[in-house]
Amino acid sequence: MKTDLLIGQYPGADSAPLFIAMERGFFKEEGLNVKQEAIQAPQQVLGKLSNGAMDIVLGSYATILTIQEAGTEKFKYIADSYQGATGAFGVMVKKDSPVKQVSDLKGKKIGVNALAGLGTLTMSPHFKLAGLDPKADFQYVEVPTTNWLSALDKGDVDAVWMTDPYVSQAKNQLGATMLLDTMSGPTEGLPITGWAATEKWVQKNPKSLAAFQRAMAKAQNIAATDRSAVTKVLPTYTKIPPETAATINLGAYPTSLSAQRIQRVADLMYEAGMLKQKVNAASMIYSKG
Repeated sequence: MKTDLLIGQYPGADSAPLFIAMERGFFKEEGLNVKQEAIQAPQQVLGKLSNGAMDIVLGSYATILTIQEAGTEKFKYIADSYQGATGAFGVMVKKDSPVKQVSDLKGKKIGVNALAGLGTLTMSPHFKLAGLDPKADFQYVEVPTTNWLSALDKGDVDAVWMTDPYVSQAKNQLGATMLLDTMSGPTEGLPITGWAATEKWVQKNPKSLAAFQRAMAKAQNIAATDRSAVTKVLPTYTKIPPETAATINLGAYPTSLSAQRIQRVADLMYEAGMLKQKVNAASMIYSKG
């Protein structure tokens, strides 16, 4: 069994269960020595995942599905991580912004952390409802997560799609407001991120995988039922101060991996033109056998 694992994590609330598992020794109990590395998106570490230098990665369902369709790498989902909730994901504008309603975004620049990712995916149905064409009516600009606040503050972009804790920081530090909640209406309760490994890796390391799943299941359960555990761990691996961590809007931590839920993301992507073909999400979930 491979015992030394390197895990790629996104430094947001999504990764809280990983850090709970590390802090409370759940991996050690399973005989695993886990190290983590902060990543911006799975695309950046595809080489490492393909050659086995990195074992498991946290990625938005939208991103992993995009990579899967491109054929660059084949993944299996091994555990769910995070699900959307109101107030935690949305389009933010500065307090003095002339953009007062969604239709005002016409001709404007919107910052996103990935040009084909969760942000663009969840905005799309809302823009259509407002009569905007996501392909023609405005420009998406790639802005790294850590620059979200400064890009909005400097006016490099007119609006930024953000996730909490950045949503809360933008409100507190810049007086920004949420123009559009992208976890409401047609995108309410959407699955956000999950843990994935390459097909090659899961075939080669079934014992390590099972051990990782057991440790994470314990931690996920704590995150799902004990808000204070998440609040306490967040400042240890993000730039979120404890007082912000205590008040941010958190998404949900699902305790099971459901093909039906992930199928919603795949279908939404197909409708938005982000996937060329329909995907059967169940085929991407790892099952022993």
